[in-house]
Amino acid sequence: MPDELTPGELGRAVASLRQEIQAMAQGINARLDKVVSTEVYTLQQAYTDQRLTALSQNLQKAIDAREALEREFEQYQLAERDRRERDRQARLYQMIVPILMTLLTSAIAVWAVVAK
Repeated sequence: MPDELTPGELGRAVASLRQEIQAMAQGINARLDKVVSTEVYTLQQAYTDQRLTALSQNLQKAIDAREALEREFEQYQLAERDRRERDRQARLYQMIVPILMTLLTSAIAVWAVVAK
């Protein structure tokens, strides 16, 4: 019966197996300590979803505000262009009317002299 283990060898083998099993259990426990529970994960996921929704709403508001500002700026530019055109025409008329009046009075004066 050389293949059979003695009670002492059998006890040492069992003790060795017990130590290996305890070491594996400690390793598993260490890994489980690092794992997030389902409840915590669900709460974190819900918070993340809420935050993403809030950020996307804020982003959309910012995009809308930027587009509105661009439209207002374009309207301002058009209004400013029209105002400048009106001012240019007003200055032109302010310059032409006195010249025409001067020419008209000169023509009347010459006609009056020639007509005498």
